[in-house]
Amino acid sequence: MRVLDAPLILGEFEQYSYAGSMIRGSCLCGGVQFEVDSAVGPFELCHCSRCRKASGSQYMAGIAVRREGFRILTGRELITKFELPVRDTPPPYSRIFCSRCGCIVPDPDPQTQVFEIAAGLLDDDPILRPERHILVEYRAPWTQFQDDLPRFDRPALSKLRASYK
Repeated sequence: MRVLDAPLILGEFEQYSYAGSMIRGSCLCGGVQFEVDSAVGPFELCHCSRCRKASGSQYMAGIAVRREGFRILTGRELITKFELPVRDTPPPYSRIFCSRCGCIVPDPDPQTQVFEIAAGLLDDDPILRPERHILVEYRAPWTQFQDDLPRFDRPALSKLRASYK
């Protein structure tokens, strides 16, 4: 789970909310299974170094969901947390994963209204599609953008999120 440097604002989600059917997800071994009522967005592709390392890819594809609509179905006892120290501003970056297979899994902080799930964990179609690349100034040097999605560096992303307050 990515803890965002520029916090997502609940108002941002109102424009994305989709009242679809239940969306199920799971870890690689299937030990941790969960469901969410719907994906509310945004659906972002984060290029920061921590997300790249946590995902093992050129970016982390993350989709926002509401905590109140999220449920762990099986495997809560398998969930383990690794936390890195604060880099720029709180909160710290954390990686929550299945202790059996090592796959990242969601386990939201009870204090948050909206959090992000790695889209690759979803077994069902979230209906939403990626809408932007974020923190592109931190992209891997070998990254070549091959889509027309908007690209936001940290200042542009902060400005975008501030507009939802």
